[in-house]
Amino acid sequence: MTYQDVIFEKHGAAALLTFNRPAKLNAISPSLRNETIEAIGEARADDSIRALVITGAGRGFCSGADLSVAQSGIRGTLPPPATQEERLDEDGWMGRWAKMWQAFDKPIVAAVNGIAAGAGMSTALAADLRIGSERARFRTMFIERNLSPDSGMSYFLPRIAGYSRAADLIFTSREVDAQEAYRLGIIDRLVEHDRLIEASLALAREIAQWPPLAMRASKRVLQRNFDADLDSAVRNEAAGLALARRATEDTKESLLAFTEKRRPNFTGK
Repeated sequence: MTYQDVIFEKHGAAALLTFNRPAKLNAISPSLRNETIEAIGEARADDSIRALVITGAGRGFCSGADLSVAQSGIRGTLPPPATQEERLDEDGWMGRWAKMWQAFDKPIVAAVNGIAAGAGMSTALAADLRIGSERARFRTMFIERNLSPDSGMSYFLPRIAGYSRAADLIFTSREVDAQEAYRLGIIDRLVEHDRLIEASLALAREIAQWPPLAMRASKRVLQRNFDADLDSAVRNEAAGLALARRATEDTKESLLAFTEKRRPNFTGK
């Protein structure tokens, strides 16, 4: 499929999704949002894609919602919700955006190349892992716009950084540079800017070498058990094991590779 506001590329078993509105620091417009939803659906349906890298074109990762669209709405130029379904939508696009990343059950690596603010920061936080360059910066931004957090910010940030650090960043809206983000755990790895995409794709391929069904089951179990009690956690683990074992050929391949002392070749079958 051809896109304008995103670039979607396959790199072997990894895919690279680039937000492509560099003049706007990749602010989320309706077009970028819709194209991202299409690309995520494409990546999820393609079994040859086992991991996803997301990044931004130019100087920014994603600066959040496109304020020019929001301002046009204030001036009354945006049409009201047209259908009953739209009027009954309690989540809004911000909630659906957060749920989309959470529901994508293949590993996601965010390659943070510049500013990640507002919903853009939420998007980076929704990834399973974040690699940042020295140019990465984070800002919650919402309080500056007379808003409380949305797009999953209040869910993801305290789980990554802890409650009080999340409160600090949300209540002050101060900017966090790459070094502090790494210290807070917002960035998992720091690399040189010129190596950011290379390193992120290398990590995605490292993940993609393992059995894809077991990997997807592992992500589901991690997500479901983050807030679960032990009884629920072990049940979720048992369900994950049952899903992974449906790939009977990969189970055989793992044993054969171990016996023959070679690298396994997993197919998801």
